[in-house]
Amino acid sequence: MKTLVCDCNHSMPLDFAALSNAIGEPLTPHSQLCRREIAQFQSAARGDEPLLVACTQEARLFTAVAAQTDGVPPPDVRPMRFVNIRETAGWSRQAPAAGPKIAALLAAARLGEPEPVPTVSYSSQGHCLVIGDTESLSLAVSLLSNAFRLTLLETGPASGKGQSGGLPLDREQILHAGRVHAVRGWLGAFQVEWQSSNPIDLDICTRCSACVKACPQGAIGWDYQIDLTRCTAQRDCVRACGAIGAINFDRPPQSHMDTFDLVLDLQPQPAIGLHQVPQGYYAPGSDPLELARAVGELRDRVGTFEKPRFVHYDPKLCAHTRNGLLGCNACVDVCSAEAISSRARLRADQPQRPVSSVQPPRAETSRFLNQIEVEPHLCVGCGACATVCPSGALAFAWPRPADMGARLKVLLSTGRRAGFERPALLLHSQELGTQLLGELGRLAAGNGDVRGVPAHVVPVALWHVASVGLDLWLAAIAWGAAEILVLASGEEAPAYLDTLRSQLALGQTLLHGMGYAGTRLALLQTHDPLELDAQLGASRPQGPVPEAVAGFAALAQKRATLELALDHLLRHAPLQAVGRGEQPIVLPHGAFAPFGAVRVDTARCTLCLSCVGACPEGALLDNPQAPQLRFVEKNCVQCGLCVKTCPEDAIRLEPRLQWGPQRSEPLSLHAAQPWRCIRCGAPFGTVPAIEQMLVKLAGHPAFSGAAAERLKMCGDCRVIDMHTAADTTIDDHSH
Repeated sequence: MKTLVCDCNHSMPLDFAALSNAIGEPLTPHSQLCRREIAQFQSAARGDEPLLVACTQEARLFTAVAAQTDGVPPPDVRPMRFVNIRETAGWSRQAPAAGPKIAALLAAARLGEPEPVPTVSYSSQGHCLVIGDTESLSLAVSLLSNAFRLTLLETGPASGKGQSGGLPLDREQILHAGRVHAVRGWLGAFQVEWQSSNPIDLDICTRCSACVKACPQGAIGWDYQIDLTRCTAQRDCVRACGAIGAINFDRPPQSHMDTFDLVLDLQPQPAIGLHQVPQGYYAPGSDPLELARAVGELRDRVGTFEKPRFVHYDPKLCAHTRNGLLGCNACVDVCSAEAISSRARLRADQPQRPVSSVQPPRAETSRFLNQIEVEPHLCVGCGACATVCPSGALAFAWPRPADMGARLKVLLSTGRRAGFERPALLLHSQELGTQLLGELGRLAAGNGDVRGVPAHVVPVALWHVASVGLDLWLAAIAWGAAEILVLASGEEAPAYLDTLRSQLALGQTLLHGMGYAGTRLALLQTHDPLELDAQLGASRPQGPVPEAVAGFAALAQKRATLELALDHLLRHAPLQAVGRGEQPIVLPHGAFAPFGAVRVDTARCTLCLSCVGACPEGALLDNPQAPQLRFVEKNCVQCGLCVKTCPEDAIRLEPRLQWGPQRSEPLSLHAAQPWRCIRCGAPFGTVPAIEQMLVKLAGHPAFSGAAAERLKMCGDCRVIDMHTAADTTIDDHSH
């Protein structure tokens, strides 16, 4: 790859020789690459090798110049990449010491593009439903009528009822009136349900206003809605309407449903109140600027569109449910777009229960499906579901965990070779977070009181800050990061912030339990650059870091990466060095803790082994050779299915992290002697199970006398004994 680095008219103190050595490529010093030295850019752009330009400020200029330069491959053949080193490193008080960070940013930008992910398609023909009162609908018609096929749904009287605001007088739009019951779906596939109780059928009404003039009580406004609390049933309006027949007081309330490509909801209380509304749905409220923005976006939502399938789901790893019992529900609870629903439903002959307010109804299945379903059309790619998933059944795919891990590892390893000491990673969103860092860098360049991004803090742009979680945080610590800072810049849903706090607290507990003192994982919340400057300038943790840097690579499965990271951190833990690495690290309950033990009350457990069949992760095991319940702690995700399945209420969970190899070794939780058949002596069941069954059935008339003795027999002997008794009875009757 060819890399072009410019010090932006000598505004950044760059050591080109040191950077060349760090990234392994000779760099030519540039100061005015976008102006006086543009010919050197053109020369580099003509080559066939990939091109990286260390400037995002003039990315549009460079792209335009490349398009007008002969011999430059088109973007689809050889795309150019751009990386920001100015606001994130070169424009700060610590810019002279930012060389290792700049080298790390360049090295990460030089990585190959991740493999493309599957996409999901939308198709919109421009059929737009506008919901609101009379004035809102009139305004929407004036703004949208030339660009869309409009359907209007009037939901109530306008604030100017009886004044100048009235319904559109033309017949170009279909007009309904009523109350919205539900809006479901997404761009190109919305289903809207509403109920109409207005005696005036607005689709028939000609807007002649004869009814308005005829009503002696003034119960009919220019919105052509009848206020039934004022109407005295004189029916002058019906007579005035005459043969047109638009008014019918005997018409019962009618339910309607129709499909639309787009929805503009101008109600004071939107029909969809989610933090992440579906694509194609806009609820700008009463703010004219928001309405203008919504209209502009609506005009761009006609045609065919694609977006990535942000998450990958592996149902084999899912701990959501087994045997109709609900276990882990973390992903369903955290999704602010209601894109995830439970598929553990009843059979087709049972009533169907709605699972989401925004998903269209689906055909029911004919069997239990022990899994969740991600609707990719609704998914906005926050990745919080993957962050809270304890088993790794859900994985963020844009980029994949292995690709993101490779990026973090290159950032840290390159910076370390260039002289980094105790670096911090600042994870931020690629939109508002990038904008905030840009504002901070520009303030630092012109104001000596502003520090800017410190030299040890490496920004990492993410599609969404909730898309990276505990596995990559701890892996980054193992790769040499002293801190992981997550920047929430204002666009995150409250549930995502709660999730981040919970997961960061869990990671802190793990690291503190190993002896890594100080705040190693922290959430920064601000959308103000000066406040961010103060937060980044706070004191750094001075406690120990792992003596050796890990060499493992992030893997596709979350649990595998977590195990590698934990193994390294435990092996080099400060408490290990002083001989205190023995007691398990106790973890908080209710924090999506993905590790822990299972405790069994042996006095209650009958070794029915129903918990083994319920365990989705293979943490609970039987023993084919003897009645025994075994447990592998490393596999347990604390989903609780074993607790809910146990008929004797003999199991409880204990969130914790165990040290050493015992985490991977099968541990016997309970064992019992097998019950031996009183007739043939063959072992079956267990002594506690049979004894408990005898006690519970002792008073039942069907299990008295000889029947009670058959409970002590194996299946074969029980059948033989029943047939023998039947033959004896027949012989007695024959005599």
